[in-house]
Amino acid sequence: MGSVALAGTLLVVALFLHRGVYGAYELKNDNKCDIFQGKWVYDPKYPLYNASNCPFIEQEFDCRKNGRPDNMYLKYRWKPTSCKLPRFRGGVFLERFRGKRILFVGDSISLNQWQSLTCMLHLAVPKAKYTLIRTGGLSKFSFPAHNVSVMFSRNAFLVDIVGEKSGRVLKLNSISSGDLWKTADVLIFDSWHWWLHTGRKQPWDIIQDMNNTYKDMNRLVAYSKALNTWAKWVNSNVDNSKTKVIFRGISPDHMNSSDWGDRNAKNCIGETRPVMGRSYPGGRHPAEAIVENVVRKLSKKVRLLNVTTLSQLRKDGHPSAYGYGGPRATDCSHWCLPGVPDTWNQLLYAVLFPDSIRYVK
Repeated sequence: MGSVALAGTLLVVALFLHRGVYGAYELKNDNKCDIFQGKWVYDPKYPLYNASNCPFIEQEFDCRKNGRPDNMYLKYRWKPTSCKLPRFRGGVFLERFRGKRILFVGDSISLNQWQSLTCMLHLAVPKAKYTLIRTGGLSKFSFPAHNVSVMFSRNAFLVDIVGEKSGRVLKLNSISSGDLWKTADVLIFDSWHWWLHTGRKQPWDIIQDMNNTYKDMNRLVAYSKALNTWAKWVNSNVDNSKTKVIFRGISPDHMNSSDWGDRNAKNCIGETRPVMGRSYPGGRHPAEAIVENVVRKLSKKVRLLNVTTLSQLRKDGHPSAYGYGGPRATDCSHWCLPGVPDTWNQLLYAVLFPDSIRYVK
């Protein structure tokens, strides 16, 4: 894995020198503002909402309700270096997407972001009727007055897992969920959280790559192959005049405190403040280069929501011992709500409505 990560890092450096990292490149103007580069600053006006006003938030994300005693993690706002993020205006969002379908496709981290967005929209129009329907792996949150649906489709790998006589087969070259994806006006993809799971948490038994099968392979290599299959689907099926496509970058975990230089801690438990500054001591995430390379090569327009570094800085933002499983199931992967995914959705708003960004001279 180390050699793959090193090669990926060198690749990203080369891409940056050539034309700028894609997610930032999409949003730069003459002022060269990159909304994904900046720092976390204390803001007494935060958080953006109270989770108690969103009764549909999953228990695993409602850290305060689960007994988290501190509240400083709620008080940080993302501040880009050279511009000011627009205020998230849920009413404007719903009006501009009137009659549209927005679909999140991904793992439980995508669920985390979807729940954040539905809460932010609900609180923007608290008197508006909403419906929430869950059918199998599809959740649909709708605002009938605006005819807007914000959906989440659970699909952790984007490619297929198929039950066969030989066991559960992860097919790196196959996507059968595309018919649902084609129905959306905005597609927001993510995949990473499940790629490193092993043992009982691993949801497949065999990996199939073309006509070859393997009991296992380098997970970064497998991830790259799957994302390239996803990219082929996008190139073949997306009409950019009708559909906006976004890939949300890697959401990091904080299971190893040595990544942020703390020898006295073990993981995210007990962390109450971000890593201050603009860079993460642990360096780039090894999967970042893969995502950026795949997105860069697409012939169709896909915006990268490049949230990895800003999320790496938030070692304090996880449920830790205040998730669904309590102290016996430490969660340093998902995020408390309110919390970091709200910032992802502010950035999503800026990506969808780039004219709303205010540049700082």
